Order: sequence, then C-alpha cells, then structure tokens
Amino acid sequence: MVDIFDEVSEDLRAEQAANLLKRYGGLLIGAAILVLIGVGAQQGWDYYQTQQNNKAALSFIALTDQIDAQGDSITNDQRVADAKALVNFAASAQPGYRTLAKLRAAALYQDAGQVDAAEALWNDVGSDSSADILFRDLGNLLWAQHALGTAPDDVVAARLRPLTVPENPYHALAEETQALLYLHEGKPDQAKALFSQISADPNAPEAVRNRADGLLAKLNG
Repeated sequence: MVDIFDEVSEDLRAEQAANLLKRYGGLLIGAAILVLIGVGAQQGWDYYQTQQNNKAALSFIALTDQIDAQGDSITNDQRVADAKALVNFAASAQPGYRTLAKLRAAALYQDAGQVDAAEALWNDVGSDSSADILFRDLGNLLWAQHALGTAPDDVVAARLRPLTVPENPYHALAEETQALLYLHEGKPDQAKALFSQISADPNAPEAVRNRADGLLAKLNG
C-alpha cells in the first residue's frame, strides 16, 4: 500500500497546490480591485477608503504583475527573490493582502523546490485568525498535502479533520488527502472506503472523482 502512496502523493501535491491557488487565489485579487474602484461591501467603506489600504492594494497588484510578466522564462532564483519580496510585503500589509501574498509566495517557493519555506507559509496562513476562513482552510489543506509522509500522521489528520465536513468547499480534496494518509498508515480498507465515498460524491470536482476511481482500481487490482 505504501508503494501506491508514494506513486501518487507527489503528483497530487504539485497538481493540487497549483490548481487550488489558480481556483481560489483570484478571489482576493478580485477583492483588492473592488476596493480600488470603491466596492468595500461587508468590511466597511470607511476602512477601505484609507490611504494605507489603497497603497497596499496598488503595491500588491504591482508585485504580482511583475511576477506574472516573467512568464515561463522565470528561473528558480527569480522565484525565490519574488517570494521574498511578497513575504516582505506581507509583513506590513492589511490582513487580506497579507494572506494572499503569503499564498503566492508559498507557491513560488514550492515551484523553486524550497518546500520547507512553502510549508511554513501555508502553516502561517492556516493559523492566522485574521485571515478569511476560506484562506485559512486552504493554508491548512496545502500544508497537510505537503506534510503528508513527513509530519506525524496524527498532526496531519488533525489539520484535515475540520476540512472533511460536507459543508467545507475543500472537503473532497481533504478526503482525498485523508485517504492517502490511510494508505501511508497501512489502512487500505479505510482508504478504499473513503475513495468510494469521493467517487460517489456529486459535489466533488470531476478530477478528484476520477483520481479516486483510478486509485480504487489499483487498490482492488
């Protein structure tokens, strides 16, 4: 069972981290742009009218635009430099911008092969009470995916547990990671039961259901 765990876990880590940031990272970028055009919504118009917050929005967008402009030609050294710039920005940024800057920096560190630095940032986001719950959960999920097999199993399981409730938007991904944890622990029956649950879940992303089907076939083969 451990062989199957080793076979799929690294690919899933890389794929999920990239896809999750693409899927959810834009939410806070969108919020920053809305702030700039005057849509402060629930957190209060007056707060978002401050010069400090507008400056943070402009700085964040400028940083990410510079990173995006490098395209596929970006080197690992540039990724690390950009990640450090985002972390420096996060140190004095408003909570929303701080959170997304850390997530973007973590993705850059991961792409540069500095997984320990990425895990530290995901851990920071997951434990930041000022961050939106959507991003705290994302930080904890990404940390658990990458710490799987290296951090103590009970610690990884504790991070995943609140994410596996059906109401959580990440529940299928958290269940997938929990199933891999079962494989790592030598519990194939529990893993198969969870993969079967994911496969039958109409609310799970299609890619996650397909992976569950593939792993079930391997486990039953």
